[in-house]
This record gives sequence, structure tokens and C-alpha cells, in this order.
Amino acid sequence: MEAISKLEIAKMIDHSLLHPTMDDQTLREGIELARKYHVASVCIKPYAVKMAAEMLHGSDVMVCTVIGFPHGNSRVDVKVYETERAIDDGAEEIDMVVNIGKVLSEDWDYVTNEIASIVAVTKKHGAALKVIFENDFLSNDLHKIKLCEICSQLKVEFVKTSTGYGFNKQSDGSYSYKGATEDDLILMRRYSDKSVEVKAAGGVRTLEDTLKVRQLGVTRIGATATEAIILAVDGKKAGESPEGY
Repeated sequence: MEAISKLEIAKMIDHSLLHPTMDDQTLREGIELARKYHVASVCIKPYAVKMAAEMLHGSDVMVCTVIGFPHGNSRVDVKVYETERAIDDGAEEIDMVVNIGKVLSEDWDYVTNEIASIVAVTKKHGAALKVIFENDFLSNDLHKIKLCEICSQLKVEFVKTSTGYGFNKQSDGSYSYKGATEDDLILMRRYSDKSVEVKAAGGVRTLEDTLKVRQLGVTRIGATATEAIILAVDGKKAGESPEGY
């Protein structure tokens, strides 16, 4: 296994607190866990950004939130408003979902304008923008490549694979998703400018998963199994007393 510290792994993690059923107490517990392990950010539901910013004040953990989540269907001006309000509330990173229908329509002028409109807000306020492709809905690699090119042109900070909620109906009638696949991560790293980082989200649940995507050029992951991933660096399991940093 690659020699790596708990802190190096922690700083790859956006601790995800996005599930619709998470109540306020669950969110507070998640924020405290993120602070305890010094992760890169807490990625939290938009209405809770202010709470997260207050709880994380003075820490080394950033506040991240989502825009147009999870399906990307909001109007451009609504996404802009969401972004402005999120930053006003204390968000330092923004994960926006592209308009997937417009990507599939190959309306690249619309897609470019939408991302550029959000970039204008994030650049103005010094926030980082991650653009979520939702690759489970994009069976044509050319669509993913074009998104990488647009994001590179607009100098976004990250391209991101998935929301974690992009469920597709399978042949047996069930719904599931692939999330961050190896093929997609290789493609996104290859076709994005070197200045654009890659975030893997959806299915990265273990230290082994994390190290694997790191080898593919991923610098950030979205995770709910944060504690288990970090403690595994020292061979511990979640629930055991971790050593401090």
C-alpha cells in the first residue's frame, strides 16, 4: 500500500452531508466529525451552509455546498442566485450540476453560458467551483470530453463525476448507479487542462478505493465513509479511538 498519512487522505475528502433524510442533529454530528479529522471540506445541503460556517469557524475545514442538485434542471439565473446566497452564507466551494438535458441535446452554447455564469460568481468571491457531469446519464464519452474542454476553457477548479444520486433504471427494474468509474476518471483527467483537478464521487467508500482513484490523478473525493477511510490508514476501524494528528 502506498505510504500516506491520515492528514493527506483527509485533505482529499469532501465529507458529504447531502442525503435528504439527514436532520439537523445528524448534520451537526457530521460537521463535528469533519472537524475532528481535518478533512478538506464539509459538503452540506444549502440551507445548512450558515450553520456549517459557524461551527467550522477557525478550523482548517472548508464549507462546500451544492447548486442545482441533484438533477441540474434549475434555470441559469436560479443557479446564479443559489451560488450567490451560498457564498454569502459562508460557502467556500460550490459543486454545481450541469443541465444534463442540455448536454444530451448538445446545446453547447447553453452549457457554456451556464457554467460561465457560475464561474463569474465564484471567481468574484474567491470560491472554488466543481462542475458535476453526472456521468451515469452520459453514455456517450464525447459528451464528457466536451464538458472537460468547456470546463478547461472556463478555468473551473474541478470537474466531478457524479452527485451520488444519479440513479438509472436497470433491466431488472431496479435503480442503481456506477458513480466514479475508472474509465471516466481516466477520461476526465486526460481531457481536462492540468490546472483543473478531478473529484471522484459515487462509490468511493474505502481506503483502497481512495488510493486507487488517487493513482488515476484524482485529488478530491466525495465520501460518507470518511471516518472508516481515514482510520484505515493506521489499520483501525470506525469506532476505535484514533490517534491525534
